[in-house]
Amino acid sequence: MRCVIARFPFDLTKSGVLESMKGIKPERAGGDSVIIGRRHYPVKQVGQIITRQDRRDFSAAEVLRAMAQLGFTCRALPTAAPAAPVRMLNSVQQVSAMLGTPVSV
Repeated sequence: MRCVIARFPFDLTKSGVLESMKGIKPERAGGDSVIIGRRHYPVKQVGQIITRQDRRDFSAAEVLRAMAQLGFTCRALPTAAPAAPVRMLNSVQQVSAMLGTPVSV
């Protein structure tokens, strides 16, 4: 399959990617990842190996798109849920809550 990564065309196949990644130890994935075989590889590591380019030359989205088209399972970094607002207690409310009888002031 012809894929464009970092403005360069690549003819990638699923078996070719599997062969390229054989024997490569996955780095610790802190972001998006691709499951190749039974291992989770960071997207940038996969892109660097299959394109032989520096990681700064391509985006993770380009590699994710190519790997998904080839049939690999891609995992996106989960987005954090917005934090609930924290209610500040004054000293009387704090002591009252510790004693188990909340006081509304």
